[in-house]
Amino acid sequence: MCSHQPPCPPAESADREAARVLVSHPEQGWSLLCNGAVIFEDTGELLPDGRTVAPHRPIPVPA
Repeated sequence: MCSHQPPCPPAESADREAARVLVSHPEQGWSLLCNGAVIFEDTGELLPDGRTVAPHRPIPVPA
C-alpha cells in the first residue's frame, strides 16, 4: 500500500501506528493508515489480515 519514501512500517510491526493516515473519520472514531491498519480512538486496532489489537491506553497513576 505504501508508495512514498521512506516507506511506512508494515502492519505486522510493533511500530505500525507510525504509518501515515490515509483516511480520517474522527466523528466515527477511526483512521485508516497507509499500511492498511485501522486505528480507533480507544487505541484498539484492526489489522489488514483481520486480527485485532486490544486497546492499550496507559493506566492513569493517582496523584
